[in-house]
Amino acid sequence: MIFNSLTFVVFFAIVLALHNLPFSWRQKKLNLLVASYLFYAAWNPPFVILLWVSTVVDWWAAQWMVRSERQSTRRAWMIISVVVNLGMLGYFKYGNFLLENFTLAVNAAGIAYQPHKWDIILPVGISFYTFATLSYTLDVYLRRAQPAKHFLDYALFVTFFPHLVAGPIMRPTELVPQFEQPRRASANMILFGLTLLTIGLFQKVVIADGLLSPIAESVFDSPKVPLTLDAWAGVLAFAGQIFCDFAGYSTSAIGIALALGFAMPDNFRFPYAAVGFSDFWRRWHITLSSWLRDYLYIPLGGNRHGPARTYMALMGTMLLGGLWHGAAWTFVVWGGLHGLYLSVERWLKGRFGGWRPTKAQLFGLAILTFMAINVTWVFFRAKTFAGAGTILASMAGHAPGGVPLLPGFDLLAAFTVIAAIFLSHWAMRDTTLEAVIQRTSAWVLAPLLGLMAFLVIIEQGRGNAFIYFAF
Repeated sequence: MIFNSLTFVVFFAIVLALHNLPFSWRQKKLNLLVASYLFYAAWNPPFVILLWVSTVVDWWAAQWMVRSERQSTRRAWMIISVVVNLGMLGYFKYGNFLLENFTLAVNAAGIAYQPHKWDIILPVGISFYTFATLSYTLDVYLRRAQPAKHFLDYALFVTFFPHLVAGPIMRPTELVPQFEQPRRASANMILFGLTLLTIGLFQKVVIADGLLSPIAESVFDSPKVPLTLDAWAGVLAFAGQIFCDFAGYSTSAIGIALALGFAMPDNFRFPYAAVGFSDFWRRWHITLSSWLRDYLYIPLGGNRHGPARTYMALMGTMLLGGLWHGAAWTFVVWGGLHGLYLSVERWLKGRFGGWRPTKAQLFGLAILTFMAINVTWVFFRAKTFAGAGTILASMAGHAPGGVPLLPGFDLLAAFTVIAAIFLSHWAMRDTTLEAVIQRTSAWVLAPLLGLMAFLVIIEQGRGNAFIYFAF
């Protein structure tokens, strides 16, 4: 069940109606918990068991960590939680990847080995809810937070359907307290939530799927060598597609939660207006970047042990962040490039820290940042290194045997849409989407939302699953 489906519209209407009936607060939370399990079971019912295992193990691990006075016992429960969660993630997401690479290594050593292929199905959203539950036990172990008072509140935190399968990656301290006390969405909250849902679906269904996805597919999925202009159009189209797809999901999720009376943090803040790569990660997938910072970068040493250790921590964090996105070496390279960018940026700031750029120079740096980000997207989207190399060579003007892959309209659409996205991000880089909506006149907002909803309905049935569902 995906947000851009008629099934979800019916599902959400029922959930919203039930949530506003005069039930007790406990009954409303039970309704949300059951609804969340049904939402997840719509993909593959047996995988609900994984949610139960993760929920029960982490609940009891946190309880016993608090009850125990011995550090060794607390550490043992923390290790149990980490092993169970990462064990499930490792098997389902990386099992085939590890087996393939082990086979290649053994064969390279001269040993003939050909194992049976594992038929492993990736549970949707496992990377997201694994990080969410891990943050709970790690925060309790590090004494950053107290465990939830009631099992129902914690179970609902893990499974709450707006963020369950593709984030935002919530921390227990952000959501559990909201479940402890009765909450009721006001009419304005419901209206604002539905506004965010409409905008998110417009980004996903109309822009990402309707306009940009076919262009990116024509370039990246073709066995032919693209001309330089076609290669750039395909890469820029994917840059717009992945932003509108993922930001569209996050915006929809935040809106759905708000309509039910719950607040979730922003996950995107106009990232293509970033000036530099640290700024980009403060704007792109914010809840993941903060998770990587708190649970990987800082434990690896952060910036507390000298430049060499800092660069190692940056590279290690981003390499693992790349692997989190997908079980393929292309994702590792994508993460490695970001680690390299961040390291070079940090070195340049140390060398030229006194420089204060003008507004025009900031705009130029934003363009340069955006272009460098597009290089990384090639490895994110390409299925093989050979395919990535072909597209990068074409982007650089080296396209022997290149053929036109896109008609003139698609070329125009790709460059026009991505220019509009970049310029709109730049114009709103110092604010938030919520603030922009609140400042917009109702006479402008109402017809605009009506047009968005109309276009979403027209495109309904043609949309794809959200890209990040695969992660």
